[in-house]
Amino acid sequence: MELGISTFVEATPDVNTGTTISHAERLREVVEEIVLADQVGLDVYGVGEHHRHDFAASSPAVVLAAAACKTTKIRLTSAVMILSSADPVRVFQDFATLDGLSNGRAEIMVGRGSFLESFPLFGYDLNDYEELFDEKLELLLHIQKSEKVSWSGKHRPAIQDLGIYPRPVQDPLPVWIGSAGSPESAIRAGALGLPFVLAIIGGVKPLDYASQVELYKKAAAEAGHDVTRLPIASHSHGFVAKNQKQAIETFFPSTFARTNVRAAEKGAPPYTRADYDAASSLEGALYVGDPETVAQKIIHLRKHVGVTRFMLHMPHGTMPHEEVMEAIRLFGTEVAPRVREETARWEQHQLLS
Repeated sequence: MELGISTFVEATPDVNTGTTISHAERLREVVEEIVLADQVGLDVYGVGEHHRHDFAASSPAVVLAAAACKTTKIRLTSAVMILSSADPVRVFQDFATLDGLSNGRAEIMVGRGSFLESFPLFGYDLNDYEELFDEKLELLLHIQKSEKVSWSGKHRPAIQDLGIYPRPVQDPLPVWIGSAGSPESAIRAGALGLPFVLAIIGGVKPLDYASQVELYKKAAAEAGHDVTRLPIASHSHGFVAKNQKQAIETFFPSTFARTNVRAAEKGAPPYTRADYDAASSLEGALYVGDPETVAQKIIHLRKHVGVTRFMLHMPHGTMPHEEVMEAIRLFGTEVAPRVREETARWEQHQLLS
């Protein structure tokens, strides 16, 4: 069981002071967080791509590259790259460069993204939303498999027997498919034999995503892929503190503020304290609590949904850097050992039974 952190590098007003951290300062904080995650033995750190004033990371590969030479073991991934509005050649080149700098620790996690600002920014029509992703994923996978590429499509100039450089240390450079729960995404990822990531967030019940995993595995098996070799990941908002009450009360203000900003943007009902408390329960999608509580929720997810990697998404909105650093420390030193030990025993039992 792999464990890690994901972040969108949010730069929102602090709910306690009303001040907004600069993009530059938040980016430097994230590099420190990645370095600490490496030091405490976490497996992976992911940075998401956004193009809004309230997020500081429009280029995940650059942020991850800043941490690559300060870390030694942790894997470094996008979470996600908005492939529909990106150039697959440049995406591959950026992450191949990251792979070289980190000596083989880069991954590319791609998806459509939950925000749409990048489409007009880079000159794409939202009417082509589905077609853009399919075409660009096809090109990215061509580049992943071959140094020289010949390809043509509708939304990008053709490539005729051209080399794509640099080449990565890993062969192949891992490409993951990220999804917020679309059955079509699960089936596509399975049919292609690509690692699959579920964003389990909001007012959902994580165990309901077991059906997505089954769709993914069924499509992979039908396409002739070895399902046992395909990793399945999830990421969910959460936070860790020394005791349960401290964790719940510390994580609530920024989560409440940030979720209500998104609710207003989407025309959704307001987020309430009751919603938060329900999501913090064993069956909810917030992995917030003391180390034992968070560990048991992750173990529960492993056993009932089948994920082999879990990424704790934090902070949610702006939180004090020292609180985030302490949560990462606890996640690596107290949550991760519990999860790895119990899931290893359970997996061994599954093999023998």
